[in-house]
Amino acid sequence: MRRMGKYTAHVAVLASAVGISLAAWGATALVGAEDGSDGGAAAGARTPDRGTTGPDRPAKPTVRVPEGIAHAAEAGGRAVNITIDDGPDPRWTPQMLDILKENDVKAVFCMIGPQAKRHPDLVKRVVAEGHRLCDHTMTHDTTMDRKPVAYQKQQILDALRMIEEASGGTEVQYYRAPGGAFTPDSRKIAAAAGMRPLGWNVDTKDFERPGAAAIVATVKSELPNGPTILFHDGGGDRSQSVTALREVLPWLKEQGRTFSFPVRTAPDAP
Repeated sequence: MRRMGKYTAHVAVLASAVGISLAAWGATALVGAEDGSDGGAAAGARTPDRGTTGPDRPAKPTVRVPEGIAHAAEAGGRAVNITIDDGPDPRWTPQMLDILKENDVKAVFCMIGPQAKRHPDLVKRVVAEGHRLCDHTMTHDTTMDRKPVAYQKQQILDALRMIEEASGGTEVQYYRAPGGAFTPDSRKIAAAAGMRPLGWNVDTKDFERPGAAAIVATVKSELPNGPTILFHDGGGDRSQSVTALREVLPWLKEQGRTFSFPVRTAPDAP
């Protein structure tokens, strides 16, 4: 009986140790379930990205954004938003960044996926200087609104992946359809990935190269339409755009305008 008692005591100690281990595991799993992490995943494990193709990326929180097209400025009032499309371009983007820095102005850069992949140094500079990123698709197809949903998804999400990877993982906060060719599906795809669909109020028509003076005149005449101004730093010779931006920014300040980013999580102004 004494030998049996020792055996029973030994079993009891083992059972107690197992019970403590199971309790600790259960607490860890519960914490993981509450904070959104995978309590059973190994350290450093990756979770699938937000529906893009290509290798998985570390999961990160995505802000829920409306599907409506944004035009208003976050700061409201007399604030304006500078947005710059079709880059990054090794010749024109650095010049525009220099002008923005000289005037202490932040902008949104709407990038083409392969261009971002080709010039990651420029994408990283855009981020380092406090500007925001915008997905402008893979090929700038202005007929996207007449294409299948699967094609729209590929154009948007493949570009998103390229821009994020080129930036080193910085969040892409907006999506702008080429030529404004939005569809309900493309807006839904973008918003689900955390990107607010982004429109514009002032089209400078700088892509037509009408002359720097004409670009500046368009900004001045169309500014009453709303705060979001569209320039380009890619897709061709953008010397006129650079010259116009250098003149427009001080003029806007003279008019008592401040600078902001487009609304992202709030509904757009009517």
